Amino acid sequence: MTALTPPTVAEWDKAVAALAGHPDVVLACHVNPDADAVGSMLAVALALQARGARVRPSFSAPFELAGSLTGLPGVELLVPPDTLPAAPALLVTLDTGSADRLGSLTPLVQSAAEVLVVDHHASNTRFGTLHLVDPAAAATAVLADELIRRLAVELTPDIAACLYAGLVTDTGSFKFAATTAETHEVAARLMRTGIRHDLLTRRLLDTHPAGWLRMAGAALSRARLEPAAVGGLGLVWTETRLAELAADGLEPDQAESVIDLIRTAEEAEVAVVCKEAADGGWTVSMRSKGTVDVGAAAVTLGGGGHPFAAGFSSAADLDGTVAAVRGALDAAPRLPG
Repeated sequence: MTALTPPTVAEWDKAVAALAGHPDVVLACHVNPDADAVGSMLAVALALQARGARVRPSFSAPFELAGSLTGLPGVELLVPPDTLPAAPALLVTLDTGSADRLGSLTPLVQSAAEVLVVDHHASNTRFGTLHLVDPAAAATAVLADELIRRLAVELTPDIAACLYAGLVTDTGSFKFAATTAETHEVAARLMRTGIRHDLLTRRLLDTHPAGWLRMAGAALSRARLEPAAVGGLGLVWTETRLAELAADGLEPDQAESVIDLIRTAEEAEVAVVCKEAADGGWTVSMRSKGTVDVGAAAVTLGGGGHPFAAGFSSAADLDGTVAAVRGALDAAPRLPG
């Protein structure tokens, strides 16, 4: 993996010039987008709209937001992916580490005249013509915030709410190791616009249907602790099942937060949740407490992410998937203390 450095002044200037020079901008984020992807995309879309541009933010099918995201400002700007132009003049991707993560929108990377990549994944492949990529940023929302500032757009409560959504979720409510003093300064500036951060955070992180409790309980009851795994640092893992989600009328995205419960096991450095997918495979989430680079492990398995949070998709069965995870974690780089 090529080491990435923060954007240079020249890269910022080129990105701003590109956005200022295009009256019609297509924006896209990764499949099954989370709060950082959607929040960053909508914040930039709202800022560009304030400058008079036509904006068309979208993401690949399934074109449906998680329930916790439907209340974000700007969702009315979202357009179905099949309505996008085949060859946009400018495509802006947000929180997307590689072109294939755009799903059905991947061809736009080749057909667009210019592609601006805004992202904080250490595994970013620099697939655009312009790049604002900083793995040290706690969230893509941090880069989106700086981009909006450089565009000289007023930080409205609506823009701030979208950015805060990305910031609070990707930092684990400011608990993750990537959180810095500067991260808190960004959050404070967003809060000064008057947003109700408490209501926003509650909807994003602390609100589930009652059936979620049963689903999470079933996943927790299956949790396996392997103290000898990860070179003796310990692994805890479990899986979620589609049938259990369906039994309580839950959408698949409700399984995403199970990793936050599993990772609390003090005996394990790494936590893993394998989520059963509709195609028979598994989508896998990994979290590190700070010693193991799970982002590097995910890359070897065809995925990506950050040193402390990453994931990938597997077509193997559960046993084969977990065996691959064990091997990748054993070989993963150890992070400085």
